[in-house]
Amino acid sequence: MKQYLIDTFKFNDRSNRTILEKIKGMPNPEESINLFSHLIHSQNKWMARITGDAGEPNLEWFGKTFDTNELENQWNKSVQAWLNFIEKSGEDGLNSELKYTASDGTRLGAKIKDIALQINYHSIHHRAQICMMLRMQNIEPPFIEYIGSVVKRY
Repeated sequence: MKQYLIDTFKFNDRSNRTILEKIKGMPNPEESINLFSHLIHSQNKWMARITGDAGEPNLEWFGKTFDTNELENQWNKSVQAWLNFIEKSGEDGLNSELKYTASDGTRLGAKIKDIALQINYHSIHHRAQICMMLRMQNIEPPFIEYIGSVVKRY
């Protein structure tokens, strides 16, 4: 599972970097920037939960919208924190359950590996939305499907 999560984060990283380059060329990038910022905030909030950061309850899923020039740096920090965490974790740690309090006060729990998968699947969801916005602004979305990263030519 550990290697699968690393591979998934690396695929997600490449795909999001490709989308970010397209966002920079959009005539009206505001909503796409908002969604990309949300992906960063989501990764940061989950990492804060996992590490027991006391400031986690104050982190928002839709926090500050980053400036276009900040997005790449913020993304780099966020994804690198996850890659470092996974690389240092053992299989037992990735299979351990994180118990946390949701914003409404509900006590919940989920395995670390499932949280990591959620982050990546959530990113796919918002990349699809950004691709729709690209099309609506007459910009061809990039081919960033997973199969494109693993298919072999013979």
